[in-house]
Formats: sequence, C-alpha cells, structure tokens
Amino acid sequence: MGTLVTYGLEDNIATITMDDGKANVLSLAMLAEINAALDQAVAANAVVVLTGREGMFSAGFDLTVLRAGGDDSAAMVHGGFELAVRLLSFPTPVLIVCTGHAIAMGVFLLLAGDYRVGADGPYKIIANEVAMGLTMPWAAIEICRQRLTPAHFHRVVSLSELYTPERAVDAGILDRAVPPTELGDVARETAATLAALDMRAHAATKLRVREQALVAIRVAIDVDDAAFRTLR
Repeated sequence: MGTLVTYGLEDNIATITMDDGKANVLSLAMLAEINAALDQAVAANAVVVLTGREGMFSAGFDLTVLRAGGDDSAAMVHGGFELAVRLLSFPTPVLIVCTGHAIAMGVFLLLAGDYRVGADGPYKIIANEVAMGLTMPWAAIEICRQRLTPAHFHRVVSLSELYTPERAVDAGILDRAVPPTELGDVARETAATLAALDMRAHAATKLRVREQALVAIRVAIDVDDAAFRTLR
C-alpha cells in the first residue's frame, strides 16, 4: 500500500487501517489508497475491517482542498460518496471499527458499513456541515436516511448535533460502543462471525435490502456533481 493506508489479510479477514498521523482526512490520496485496499479484499473474497488510528477514525474531507474549490474539490467529494456507495454494496461484509473521533464524511463512512463498533470515550461523532455553514449534500442526506433512527435523523443532518459513542448507538450511527481496551477483541470476534456467513447469500441480500437507498444515493451524487459544476 501507500503511506496513508495499511492492508493486512488473516483468516479471510482484510484489515484496512487509515493513518495519516493526524486527522485521517479523506483526501484524494487517502481515497485512492482505501479503494486500492478494497480491490485486494475483493480479490481475496475477504471480510473487510475498516478502521483508523487510535483516537481518530476520520475527520472527513480535507478542508483545505474543499474550501479551495475547483476540480480537486469536486473530485474529492465525488470520490468520498462513491466510496460510501462501494461499501454499501460491497460483496462481502464490511465491519467498521471507529477508533475515536468521526466527523462529517467520517460519519457517512460509518453509516456505509454493515456493522459498526466504536471505542467509547471522550470522542466526537458529528456531521457538522450545517454548523460550518455548509448545506448538507444530497448524497449525505440519503446515506443518513438509510441508517439513522427517525428520531435522530433531523438532529444529525439539520442540527449538527454532537454525539458521544454511547449516544451514537441510540441514533443508529454505531451498533456497539465498547471500552477502548476491548475494541480489538470485539472487532476480531465480530469479524470472525461475519466471515462465517455465506458470502453469496450475504451479497445478494444486501443488494435487495439497500436497492432503494443505493438508487437514491446515486441520483443524489449526480445532483451534487451538477451543483459543484455551477460553482466552479
């Protein structure tokens, strides 16, 4: 792999770890390395474990690139949401291990996993676009809609509500929150359980369950792309 993502394969479980030494921003380079690692997982027909560095899952898009606008900004946003679609429709189970803070696109990646377990602690989980003065992208709205509980959907998307990992379970952002010291063991146990599934049945069922959401997200990506073109 490159310098931002590491890939490991053991017992038919592919572990993909993001670590840029800082906030694990989803830059064009980070997105490319994640996709390359996913390609390896597909070739191995392996369960995916996507995780971050200690204390930080991902702070979302690279804000320097995003604020600069232009082609790189548009490509980064498009690539981030395409990655979410890829995870939502991935042929094998995707376990996302939230090792700490998850912000903006980092939250949307969490919502694209099949199962999400997070480290409990003083971590921020927030889709903060509205708080930053950004109108929430249509694709982000649809990704949130397909997973968040109805009582929390508006609060996450429109109010930029801040969640702890424990409260994120109630919202539907995470499935479990466990002490950081237990996170590794829980991730391994969960991945092993997922690896015991029939992969063909899992893939087919996943696409049936998410068919409407995937269509809505792809339409939303096209609308967002068009909106970006008018701003360039």
